[in-house]
Amino acid sequence: MNSVPGRRTRILAATTATAGLLFVAGCTSTDDGGSGKQTAAGGVTLAKAGRLTTCTHLPYPPFQSEVDGKVQGFDVSLIDLVAKDLGVKQKIVDTPFENFKTGAFLNSGECDLAAAGMTITEERKKNVDFSDPYFDATQAVLATKKSGIGSFADLKGKKVGAQAQTTGEEYAQSKGLNPTSFESSDAVLNGLRTGQVQAVVIDYPVVQGWLKDKANADAFQVADNVNTGEQYGFTVKKGNTKLLAAINKALGEARSDGTYKKLYEQWIGPYDASAASPSAS
Repeated sequence: MNSVPGRRTRILAATTATAGLLFVAGCTSTDDGGSGKQTAAGGVTLAKAGRLTTCTHLPYPPFQSEVDGKVQGFDVSLIDLVAKDLGVKQKIVDTPFENFKTGAFLNSGECDLAAAGMTITEERKKNVDFSDPYFDATQAVLATKKSGIGSFADLKGKKVGAQAQTTGEEYAQSKGLNPTSFESSDAVLNGLRTGQVQAVVIDYPVVQGWLKDKANADAFQVADNVNTGEQYGFTVKKGNTKLLAAINKALGEARSDGTYKKLYEQWIGPYDASAASPSAS
């Protein structure tokens, strides 16, 4: 997604069902010369004392979005598990998506990790370290029912939209399309609603969330679902092995004890067993 000049970074408390279980106990402050850093459980050094700071880009339901003043979603709930293990609370910083590709906010110490429904790619690995994959994703083509679009191939010559800086946009471009770029998933949907575009290419879970709304289901249909082999991962600053290990540990435990399945059904929909143990990216 493109950055917006003058945009004010917002820091939001991520409060979910698990947030109330998080405690500050178990953390020990380091002699950091007043920088506010501290060492949490497992020797993980945190950017800000008493919290695990997560960079994201809002909104991107069902992975993260602001509902009733609280940031909630699948990603948020999974990272809450990491924060609980570290003995701190999660805090979320809303930033432009392009920062996740470069690792800028991780390198500057603004955030400890990034969680933004982000696909693991070799290009991104040059700038950040990814966790184990936690979600298998496909690209969906959502079209207006009156468009006559019934497959990805039908997009040729049509007005197509995509979310800027995403793999959906890159995939459409790789197939010879010139999609209109929208800054957020909300803007993508609005472009479809207002007729700026006749179809959009975007991650299928996002489309699933949109179609839960009857008005959207009446107006739009999934014309195609393309398996691009994408998997999502959380990212940390390159070389931050201790935090990466803590994230992978929490993910592994969530899969084994049923928590992952519960959160998947809460935020995504009917559980797909293959998503619990995604293949190596």
